[in-house]
Amino acid sequence: MLKTTAGPSARIAALDFTKGALVLFMVLYHWLNYFVAPQGDFYRYLRFLTPSFIFITGFLISNIYLRKYGVADRRLPRRLILRGLKLLGVFVCLNVGIGLLFADSYNGEILFGRLSLRDIATIYLTGNVWVAANAKAAAFYILVPISYLLLLSALLLIASRFYRYAFHLTCAFFLLCILLLALNGFESANLELLAIGLLGVISGYTPIEKINACVSHPYALFLAYLCYIAVITLWNVTYPLQLVGVFLTLMLIYHLGARSGAPGKIREQVILLGKYSLFGYIAQIAVLQLLHRGLRHVSFGVVALGLTLFAAFALTMASVALIDRLRTKAVTVDWLYRAVFA
Repeated sequence: MLKTTAGPSARIAALDFTKGALVLFMVLYHWLNYFVAPQGDFYRYLRFLTPSFIFITGFLISNIYLRKYGVADRRLPRRLILRGLKLLGVFVCLNVGIGLLFADSYNGEILFGRLSLRDIATIYLTGNVWVAANAKAAAFYILVPISYLLLLSALLLIASRFYRYAFHLTCAFFLLCILLLALNGFESANLELLAIGLLGVISGYTPIEKINACVSHPYALFLAYLCYIAVITLWNVTYPLQLVGVFLTLMLIYHLGARSGAPGKIREQVILLGKYSLFGYIAQIAVLQLLHRGLRHVSFGVVALGLTLFAAFALTMASVALIDRLRTKAVTVDWLYRAVFA
């Protein structure tokens, strides 16, 4: 049985649980980067991660914020623009800081310093952050397409006052562009992620009660997910399959978060992590950096590797619990958090 009641401005625990679970999957993804291998066939099973963050951002715009403010309220476009610019600022500041701290290298394979104008243009225009086989030109790249989605959504919200299908038309145009690029041997990560974000906005127009009804058939969802796993095992993850993976994975996670009854300790912590998903996303990188640098000379067996993963999960969740507690105790901390993350 699923929870279906929530006021127009109340937080939906199942959505926070979904965001928190995505952060934990991101911890796993980056732990694999640091402690196992930067590349491998196993990454195909985590290809849903980045687009899922974009999708759920779009979903929240229409399902939560649009229902709270209304399409005619000018505060929502302003809020989205401010939020989008903040994320771009956070992205730039984090990468400048990393460049100053680690000079030309970071984690051995990922480069951040001394970018050419072409590299910078590539990050912001196409979204291709790989400048070599094992070298990235920027960290926290996910913040760029999320910020673009927020900025674009602000414009489309204004347009939707005059044409109600502004999001739908723009999404269809982006998907057509992706198809034409693919037919000519090109791709744009930013364009692909923006299209997924717009699909999230469109999906968010669905009332939460209908979504709860849709995910109330876990066996069918699980069977569909197993079929998806079998397909990507055989053919890897193409863009259409990535879309399928995003929908199926998010529905399964949401189903787990929407179960009725008092949440246990672990579920409560995942929900809290979801409330601080952006902070948690940044914190887990810092946690993994500390673990990686502190244990770089240690030879890992299977048990030791498992302990580093457990430590990464635990320290990420502890950092979120700490910031949540500090916000209730210190007005300055709360103000700083809101200034950067809210």
